[in-house]
Amino acid sequence: MRRVPRTVRWGKSSLSGDSSNCVGIAPTAAAVLIRDSKTTSGPQRGLSPTAWAAFLAHVTK
Repeated sequence: MRRVPRTVRWGKSSLSGDSSNCVGIAPTAAAVLIRDSKTTSGPQRGLSPTAWAAFLAHVTK
C-alpha cells in the first residue's frame, strides 16, 4: 500500500482516553484509513466510505 500523505489527520475514539490500545482512523475523500494506534508507522488499511458505513452499522447494533 502507498504511504499516506502527512496531511491526513488521524484520530481515535474519545472513549479510549489516554490509552494507545485502540484503532486510529483517518477519513479521506476516497477511503477511511485504519491503523493500530500503538504502531503509527506500521501497516495501514483502507475501506471505501460505503464499506466503513456498513462496518459501523454492524458493530453498533
